[in-house]
Formats: sequence, C-alpha cells, structure tokens
Amino acid sequence: MGHADTLLAMGGAFLAAALLARAGVRIGLPTIPLFMLAGILLGPHTPGVVLVDSPEDLEMLSALGLVLLLFYLGLEFHLDDLRRGGRRLFAAGGIYLLLNVGAGLGFGFALGWGAREALVLAGVLGISSSAIVTKTLIDLGRLAHPETRLILGVLVVEDLFLAMYLAALQPVLADVHGVGETIAQAGKAFGFLMALAMVARFGTRLVGRLIAVRDDELLVVTFLGAAVLVAGVSEVLGVADAIGAFMVGLIFGSTSSAPRVRELVHPLRDAFAAIFFFGFGLSIDPGDVAGVAGPVAAAVALTAATSVIAGLVAARLHGFGAQPAADIATTLVARGEFALILAAMAAGAGLDSRLASFVAGYVLVLAVLGPIMAGRSGWLVRLLAAVRRPPAEPATPVPHAAPQSATAHPPPHEPTPDEPPPHEPTPHEPTPHDSPLTAR
Repeated sequence: MGHADTLLAMGGAFLAAALLARAGVRIGLPTIPLFMLAGILLGPHTPGVVLVDSPEDLEMLSALGLVLLLFYLGLEFHLDDLRRGGRRLFAAGGIYLLLNVGAGLGFGFALGWGAREALVLAGVLGISSSAIVTKTLIDLGRLAHPETRLILGVLVVEDLFLAMYLAALQPVLADVHGVGETIAQAGKAFGFLMALAMVARFGTRLVGRLIAVRDDELLVVTFLGAAVLVAGVSEVLGVADAIGAFMVGLIFGSTSSAPRVRELVHPLRDAFAAIFFFGFGLSIDPGDVAGVAGPVAAAVALTAATSVIAGLVAARLHGFGAQPAADIATTLVARGEFALILAAMAAGAGLDSRLASFVAGYVLVLAVLGPIMAGRSGWLVRLLAAVRRPPAEPATPVPHAAPQSATAHPPPHEPTPDEPPPHEPTPHEPTPHDSPLTAR
C-alpha cells in the first residue's frame, strides 16, 4: 500500500467509524460494537465498498490503540481501592471471576477447539468490559449510587487478574515446548511484571519528579513514549505488550501528574482505540460468524446466567437489597475490549481461526445486550420477588350455618345449678344503658 493509499485508508477508517458510531449512539448503542461493525462492512469480506484490503495495513495503528487502552486502564487502577475495600471486595471479585472464568474454561473445553483455545475463552467469557460498564453507569446516572462502588471494585479485581492472566497466558500462546522452557518463560514474564510492580509501589515519587513538567505537550510526549517503549521491551522479553502498557499506566497513575495524564490521554485513547476495534472488524468474515452462531448463542446465555448469579452473590455479601443487587448483576454482563484483545493475541499466535469470528459475534451481542439489561434491571427485581414470595396457602372451607330469621332472637340463657344468679343493679348503681347524668 502506497503513502496516499495509507492516508486514504486511515482517514476513511476514522470517518466511517465516527459516522456509524454517531448514528448508533443516538439510539443508545455503545460505540465498541459499532466500530467493529464499520470494519466488517468496509472490509474485504463483505460486498460493496472496500476501504482497506487487509487488516495488516492498519496493524501499527491498531497496536498503538491497544497500548493506549491498557495504559489508560493502568491509570484507572488504584491499589488503594483494593485496600479500602478489604476482604469483602476481594471476595466479591473472586466469586465473580471464579464463576465466570470457570464457566468460560468449561465452555472452551466443551467446544473441543483445543486446550489453548479453551484457556483464551476462559478470559473472553470471564472478564467484563470496563469501558462499556463505566459508560453504562454514566449514561444511567448511577455513578453516585452506593452499589457502584462495588461494581467498580469488581472491575479493579478483574484488572488485577487480567495482568496476571496475560502474563501466564503468554507462554501458552507462544507454544513453548517442554516443562523447563514453559517455567522459564512464565518466570520471565512474572519477573518483569513484579519489577514494574515494585516501581509502581516504591518508585512513584522518583518517576513523578522525572515526568513533572508544566507544558502539556511535553507531558504527552513523555507518557506516550514511556508506554510505547515499555510495551516494546515487553514484546522483546516474550511478554505481551499489553502488560507493559498496563504497568506503565499503573506507575504514572500513582504520581502527582496523574490527573493531567488522564485528561490528556483521553482523545488519544479514544481515537486509536477506535482504529483497534475497526481493524479487528476488518479481519472478520460475516460468513464465519454465521458458522459459529450456535456457540455464540450458547456462550451469551451462559455469560448472562453466570454474571447475574455472581452479581447477586456479591451483592448479598455486601448486604444490598433487591434493586441494587439487580443493578450490580446486570451492569457487569457486558463484554468488550478485553475479549477483543485476547482474540487479537490468539490470532497472532495462529490459534483456531474460528476463535476470532466467535469472539466478534459474542462481543457484538453482549456489548449491545449488556447496557440494555442494565437499563431494564427491574425484570430481575420482579423475578427475585416472585422467587422469594412464599406460596399461597389454600383457603380453609368455612362450614355454612343454618339460615336464621332476621327477627329471631337467641334463646334465653338458662343458668346452671352451679352458676350464681345474675347480678341485679341497685338503684344507686348505673346500668350499662344509663348515661352518667341519669346514674346520679
């Protein structure tokens, strides 16, 4: 592709993604599936206008979008949130991950596509979309609700799990042979992760002094260079570039410049993330998605069920009522960027080609269904009320009495021999029918 063709493809990708997303946002749809849909419609696998012939033409821009997504995720990750949440927050997040990741792993092995594919599907089905969940909370005006703290806490626990999961998955995707080589690769990944974690824990003051600058332009160049450089070092060491970008974000997020970095990275993240999702859509053949429609439908049903159950358990652990519990359970259903990141990594590792089509269909459905379920969580409240309502007891039949005349009077009471005679009122004692005045 020549220079002019590259510019045309880039500009067309940005505009196509923006126009389709604008149309979808007006009817309440999230942007992630719309960016993917734009790539599918304008890609080489659908009839009509072909804007980009090959996903590789946007490979570098897509990689930059992935780096910025994970960098921003690291910026939003706060270890203090975990410490403040305590054991109950870890328990809630652990329960959610155990049910959803476990269900995803079982589903992956049940598909029979391979062990490595099953390990990827465990993360695809198990981790919620931070972008869609956060956007849903903003759109529904729930950021100030008490249960939102728990929802964001679960996302933080998921992010922590994601970093370790990617580090453990990298040797598997690299198809390392032999136990010793696998242990060495995993040790290198975790060693690199721990080195960056130590910098994030103890070196943020020094890093903050190094990056402290009043000029926004210099700050943008600094954090962008650091994120891309460490992501590249991660790739050289055999660790996913996403891990390096995430850890750089974690480090920068603990410095005094963090608020400015978050504000400045927003437009960069949004622009290049759109290209990442658009580029992923370019690689999807709608015919292949139709071929995995059955597994997609089963996975969507499984995820909806396990997410709702895990959300209700987490809500009960924190003592929330029916409506907050329903909000928690339905808000966490959405899947998005993490699933697509894993699918892109799996495609690069040469895994089963059906996996990318499956993830595309799965994300398209849940990215739309998740916000809808969250906005209409009342159905779950009614369902919970119906389940908890005790069954109605059958009415006891009342025997019918013999009809009695309206003018009939009860028979006079006959005293028994042992019963004292009725009390006769004295002239000085008021009867029940006397008024206080006549009794005097």
